[in-house]
Formats: sequence, C-alpha cells, structure tokens
Amino acid sequence: MAGGLRFGLCIDQNLPWPTLVERWQYYESLGFDSLWDCDHLIQPSRPTGPYLEGWTVLAGLAARTGRVRVGVLVSSNTFRHPALLAKEAVTVDHISNGRLELGLGAGWYVPEHEMFGLDFSGPAERVARFREAVEIVDRLLRAEVTTYQGRYYRLHEAPFRPGPIQRPRPPLTIGAKGPKMLRIVAELADSWNSSGSVEELGARNRILDEHCAAVGRDPSTIRRSLYGWAARLPSDPWESAAAFEDIVGRYGEVGIDEFIIDHPRPEQLEVLERVAGELIPALRAEATAR
Repeated sequence: MAGGLRFGLCIDQNLPWPTLVERWQYYESLGFDSLWDCDHLIQPSRPTGPYLEGWTVLAGLAARTGRVRVGVLVSSNTFRHPALLAKEAVTVDHISNGRLELGLGAGWYVPEHEMFGLDFSGPAERVARFREAVEIVDRLLRAEVTTYQGRYYRLHEAPFRPGPIQRPRPPLTIGAKGPKMLRIVAELADSWNSSGSVEELGARNRILDEHCAAVGRDPSTIRRSLYGWAARLPSDPWESAAAFEDIVGRYGEVGIDEFIIDHPRPEQLEVLERVAGELIPALRAEATAR
C-alpha cells in the first residue's frame, strides 16, 4: 500500500485524564504516525482497575493533539448501534480536523458482556451482525441519506449531516483473525489489523490475499497492521532498540507494514525516544530504498 511503513502506539485509557493528555502529546511530539486507545468497559488485563470510555476519551484527546492520526483499536460492535458509531466517528473526524482512523471489530471479551448485561451471541451471528454494521457505517459516512434493510439492522431514509472531513470517508481499519472476518476486510476495509505470532499473521495475510483475488481487489490497497499486544509478542519490543527492530523485521517478512505497539512502561521511555528518533527514520529509509 502506498505510504510505506507506519508506526503507532496503543495507550490504554487506565490513567488519569491529565496524564493521558501529557502522554499523548509527548508521543505525538516524537513523530509517531498514529495513537490509539481501546474499546472496553473494563481492561482485560486488569479488570478491577480504572478504565475510561474509549470514544469519549478519544474525542478529548483529538482536541488536545494537532498532527497525529487518532483511533480506537478497535470499536466493539456489541457495544453500539452502527449508526451511533458512525455519528461518534464523524464527530471525532471534525474535532481532529480529519485525522480519524476508524477501527471496527466484532467484539471478543466475554467477561465485560456478562458483567454489564450485554448480549454476546455466538461467532456466526456476531460475524453476520458485524458485516451489516460495517456496511452501514460505510454507507452513512459516504452519503447524506441512507436506507438499509438487513437481518439485524434497518435504516429508513436516515439523514447523516454533516459528512466527514475526510472524503469519501475516514479510512476503515478492521480487526480480524478468522476467514469470514478477513473476507469482510477484503470487501470493505482500508486496513487490516490483527495480533498474534509471526506465523499466525503470515497465514492470515495469505488468506486475505486469497479473498482479495476472489472479490477482484488489488491486495496492495489494504494496509497490513500488527497490534503489538506486549504479552503476545515474541519479545518485549521496548527492551532495546534492537528488540524493536527485531519485531519489525520478523513481522515485516510476512507482509506487515504498520506496527501499532502497546506504549512502554515509564522506565522504558529512553528506549522509546531512541526508537522514535533514530531507528524508525532508518527503517523508513531502508523500506523506501527497496
């Protein structure tokens, strides 16, 4: 995909608001391409701790940053009607002056649904609901009036004004692992995001290419994005600049061209600054020269 390598950070909204603002502004100043928060009602790795709501926080942080692209990695379809999500998205696109990356996912963390009384259907229904939701979001963001008749969602001459700053709409990032979800990526997404081992992402990448061929889409038009959940990476990328470079090299070999990594612990900020100031520019230059 045009644009070369991209690098972003994912920051859980488990910090006090002033600290979140300071961190996001600091990370933006280091030159990262994108910053993301998460979409959970509780933090999966620390369910009893504090956690702010993802889209509300993102709107505030969009207003307190100026260059970096911003997004939720990724929005759970089980939490909101897709029309509400589209409204939230267009609002943040305006607040950020066209810097939104719209992340979408089917939902996966069962405990929060049980705790808060939210329906969590089986995989087949969740994927079918998700397909309809993505179609609705895509249509609403492109048109002033939308009618949609699906099995799970219906809209009748629904007006959608104002439209987004970005045209024809903000880019869609879909989080996907299974073949049916990857088919939705091939049909509707601008970027695919996933977590897992090098081998797992390589296999999913090949399936995505097959789906692109089946629907007649150039596979190079879809960005391939890693969510580097620290606990599920082969090694800690913030241990050293060499460790970060190793992660980029391993996943790059199986086709990944965007790296969204959990932000480092405070004691690792020195490595972060070296990665941002020295290593990332060198990796970009090397990729451009190929």
